[in-house]
Amino acid sequence: MSLPSSVSSADAATEQPPGSWQRELAAAIRDPVELCRILGLDASVAAEAGGSAGGFPLLVPRSFVARMTPGDPRDPLLLQVLPRAAERVDVAGYVADPLREEEALAAPGLVKKYAGRALLLVTGGCAVNCRYCFRREFPYADNGATPAGMSEALRAIAADTSIREVILSGGDPLLLDDSRLERIVGEIVAVPTVRRLRIHTRLPIVLPSRVTPRLVQILGGTRLTTSVVVHANHPAELDAAVAGALADLAGAGVLLFNQSVLLSGVNDSVETLAALSERLLDLRVVPYYLHAPDRVRGTAHFDVPDQTAIGLHAGLKAVLPGYAVPRLVREVPGEVSKVWIG
Repeated sequence: MSLPSSVSSADAATEQPPGSWQRELAAAIRDPVELCRILGLDASVAAEAGGSAGGFPLLVPRSFVARMTPGDPRDPLLLQVLPRAAERVDVAGYVADPLREEEALAAPGLVKKYAGRALLLVTGGCAVNCRYCFRREFPYADNGATPAGMSEALRAIAADTSIREVILSGGDPLLLDDSRLERIVGEIVAVPTVRRLRIHTRLPIVLPSRVTPRLVQILGGTRLTTSVVVHANHPAELDAAVAGALADLAGAGVLLFNQSVLLSGVNDSVETLAALSERLLDLRVVPYYLHAPDRVRGTAHFDVPDQTAIGLHAGLKAVLPGYAVPRLVREVPGEVSKVWIG
């Protein structure tokens, strides 16, 4: 998956002040050998990763790697980003587009699946390549993550008075720089029938320096009710820098929610999930969804059987207050909403 031109080149990164999020992104780890060297892992781990990435290469910011446990090849943060041989195994039912999103395109980059909402794919790039990503094979180049496609999608939003909420997704929408994001938000604000803006992003978790003062001002300074849905799967992801970024957003009046994916070997225990919910609440983030992984090709090794998932969810209900228990759901193509499991 390639980064958008606004942040992909080394030349552009060097124009940013030292310590900027763009510079951090440019320095992200892309070589399994380097990642394994930093973590003190055996060369065989790097060799397996190097032969397993296919068209979805390793990409992980160094600040996220710093939260991993050196010497542990089963570290739950590492397992989310390190290519493994299991990705090369074809499993029946696991396909390139499990949610059939291309069928739901109302305009280039504009996905309409649910009443009153529209999802705008503003970029195909991310700051981290999560191995369970359900859009790892999505054809962004053909579906609107371009200036021309974006303009057409925004016109379609303005023409449809039923749309009350616009959801920015990707890729990761916060990979756009502040100026580009401000222009898109401004065009959405200008549509009088739109009342809410939602942003789905992993950047405040994996690259918290992305939450700049200007970004906070952009998101907190409009007439829209703005929510940011972050993606954290394990409590070890939530360090002090992440806490600071989330506090800045919350302080600007942005509503914060978390959406986790239930992943075998990563967070499939009551203890881990409960600790995640507790930590999120400490940071003023509502633990909203616990998703079954979407059945995208190359991700079957992350699957948790439904009965196991239901048992874990029951365990959470036994140890957490109701508002701290995320909804256990999966997305099913053609349904009018997410489908509850259990």
